[in-house]
Amino acid sequence: MKTLLKYYWLVGLITILIWIFVGARLGFEALVLCIILTLLEITFSADNAVVNSRVLATLSRFWRILFLTVGILLAVFVVRFILPIVIVMAGVGMSFVETFDLAIHHPEAYKIELDKAAPTINAFGAMFLLMVSFGFFINKAKQISWIKIIENPLINIARKVSFFGLWLGFIVLILTVISVPSEISGQVGTAMLAAIALYSGLHFVNSLMEKHESRSGSAQKVGFAAFLSFMYLQILDASFSLDGVIGAFALTDNIIIIMAGLGAGALWVREFTVYMVDTNALVRYKYLEHGAHWAIFVLGLIMLLKINSIELPEIIVGLVGLVFVAAALYSSRQAHNRQLHQV
Repeated sequence: MKTLLKYYWLVGLITILIWIFVGARLGFEALVLCIILTLLEITFSADNAVVNSRVLATLSRFWRILFLTVGILLAVFVVRFILPIVIVMAGVGMSFVETFDLAIHHPEAYKIELDKAAPTINAFGAMFLLMVSFGFFINKAKQISWIKIIENPLINIARKVSFFGLWLGFIVLILTVISVPSEISGQVGTAMLAAIALYSGLHFVNSLMEKHESRSGSAQKVGFAAFLSFMYLQILDASFSLDGVIGAFALTDNIIIIMAGLGAGALWVREFTVYMVDTNALVRYKYLEHGAHWAIFVLGLIMLLKINSIELPEIIVGLVGLVFVAAALYSSRQAHNRQLHQV
């Protein structure tokens, strides 16, 4: 209990203050909606925290502090507020100030324009998340498998076919562009190509930096390599969260309530990420990362379905991550218990 309080007392206090502010300024109904959005963000992002913790574990305490400070500002204000405004701005041809005014004072009209941009948002997010899952499962250096009947063949393919994950990404892109309505095929294809390019560029440069760090004998990333990993975490967060911003409009069209609710949830997710790093959770639960990446893969597929106007209930989308993470935790504990009995 003391350990949990050590990590979560501050984020809990900030969350309560956010809720009080929303309730005092906008009323009881707004408070209830803000609480719901906070809980939804925490529930939907459990898998995000697991994947983040793997990257954060390679960074020094300095970068972890930035993750919880500067990173939070980016997550709350840039990803959940500014970026959607920029996307709408590009789509409608308005200035940033005009689009900002639309979001604050005319949220119904802003929601309509944001819905128009949904195919682009979902296409980018889906492709980036799929590339993250491909990069994890289609990896010739991968040593541990969870769902062996699927994961082991993927490892073998990776050892025989170079850049198979990248080729698979292009296949998904082509099939998606063919399947969507012709009027949005161009923007969908461009968004997916941008996601592949961004992921591949980050992965390539990061690999070069990791080789350099391994030769220098450094246990943790520093300098530009650390900066790249930090930015990768922000992009991954954006891929998870942009779809949530659109979905939040199903509950309310008030951008302040949305930003406050999702922002409070983001605080918990980031603190949970740090908690997992400090408690060495990925080592103690060896299949946890696998479960998170399976959840990411399924979430990417769900976002692809949305491009074709196939909407699954939000409760199902949220449960996907929890089910995979919970199953991976259970499998990890079972495997650990079997090892103890064999000793």
